[in-house]
Order: sequence, then structure tokens, then C-alpha cells
Amino acid sequence: MPNLQVKDIDKSLYNWLRYFAKEQNRSLSQAVVTILQEKAAKTKVMPRNPVDDFLSYSGTWADERSADEIVSDIVGSRNNSERFETKNGLFD
Repeated sequence: MPNLQVKDIDKSLYNWLRYFAKEQNRSLSQAVVTILQEKAAKTKVMPRNPVDDFLSYSGTWADERSADEIVSDIVGSRNNSERFETKNGLFD
């Protein structure tokens, strides 16, 4: 199992942890793990949204093409679909 070492802990917090551990009939280490587990269970960690990351990016655009050239490439790369063609009888 991984270990965690905490340095420079405040003396009053350390004394509280010792008291908490004794009240729970646990070792100091077990008490700390229990507190962390309870806190982690109550905390809802939201996954990062790639769209938010992209929108918050303050870098520069690396493409040398103009916007018209990029749009033209996107339109040209689309597959033709017959879904809305007049052949299906919906648009006669």
C-alpha cells in the first residue's frame, strides 16, 4: 500500500487527531485515512470539460490558412448524404 507522510503539522491539529483516533479506537494513521475517505466520498469531483479547456486556451492559432480556406476544406471533406435528397419522396 502507498504511504503518506505529513510534515510540519500544527500541534493543536495533531492533538485533535490523536483525540479523534482514541475516541474511534483507531490508530492515528487509521483515523487520518478515515477522515480522508469521508471527505472524498462527500466531494463531487467534476470531470474536466474539453470544451471549457479549449475555450479558455489563450494561445495562438497555429494554422496559417485563412478562415475561408479552412471552411472550404471542411465543406469539401464532408460525405455526401442522400438522406434529404428528392429521391426519398419527401421533397418533391
